[in-house]
Amino acid sequence: MAEKQQKDVVLLSGGNPQIAKGDGPEVVELYLSAMPGWKQDMGRRLDAVITEAVPGLCKMVKWNSPFYGHSYKDWFVSFHCMTRYIKVAFPSGALMEPLPPGTSKQPNVRYLDVYEDKGFDPIQFADWVKQASLLPPEKF
Repeated sequence: MAEKQQKDVVLLSGGNPQIAKGDGPEVVELYLSAMPGWKQDMGRRLDAVITEAVPGLCKMVKWNSPFYGHSYKDWFVSFHCMTRYIKVAFPSGALMEPLPPGTSKQPNVRYLDVYEDKGFDPIQFADWVKQASLLPPEKF
């Protein structure tokens, strides 16, 4: 069933999959399966690191992006396909050490842009995810 749904998924601007809002790992799997090209393998890697770093978290899709939180009413990390990279968002990232490199117009938000041909440090990423899970989450 997921395979049929994956074929029907529309890719939005930048190749981001259009996935209906929903809660649970199944809906995140639909998103991951629909990610184009190299982004699918990296999306699965991001999901695996997040899931391993914070056991028991809640996975959901909102606004065509996977979100991870302690409940289905909050989140501490998410990501989104852009044209040439995957943008990872930390809503309380400005409180993390070291700071994730990407800045935002919102003072507490920090980003990590993951490119196909640039190094991805899963150890640093896991540390940021663990830190983010202990900081005040963003509410839906």
